[in-house]
Amino acid sequence: MSVVEIGKPAPGFELYDQSENLYRLSDFLGRWVVLFFYPKDNTPGCTAEVCGFNFEYDRLQALGVELLGISTDSHRSHLKFAEKHQLKFPILSDREGRVVLAYGSLFRLGPFKVAKRDSFIIDPQGDVAAIYRSVKAKGHGRFMYEKILQAMASG
Repeated sequence: MSVVEIGKPAPGFELYDQSENLYRLSDFLGRWVVLFFYPKDNTPGCTAEVCGFNFEYDRLQALGVELLGISTDSHRSHLKFAEKHQLKFPILSDREGRVVLAYGSLFRLGPFKVAKRDSFIIDPQGDVAAIYRSVKAKGHGRFMYEKILQAMASG
């Protein structure tokens, strides 16, 4: 497992979203990225968190920030979740938990692998600018919007 550190390159990945579009972190070089991990589609905390990010999405886009959510749920689960809540941004499926593990955000529950509720800001050079572990679901989208503003102002 790699250790994610501020100022070091963010672990790269290639994952598919709810519509089975391929996303690579390297595609976003030159842009700020808010990357967040969440445990499970359609649970109360995750729904609050993801919908909070959805509420902030247009403001993030206006800043030129890419927003990506990741969990270990399937594409099919993500598609239903995204349609139900009219999500404007991609939620990526990491069924094997490799990306979640690379970011130090994997939680094992017996044979099940789920993501912890962690978030990262990645700068335009592809380096980790900020790490937020074990965040609170409610209000997290707004919190990350404020943090990306601070990161952009200082970096």
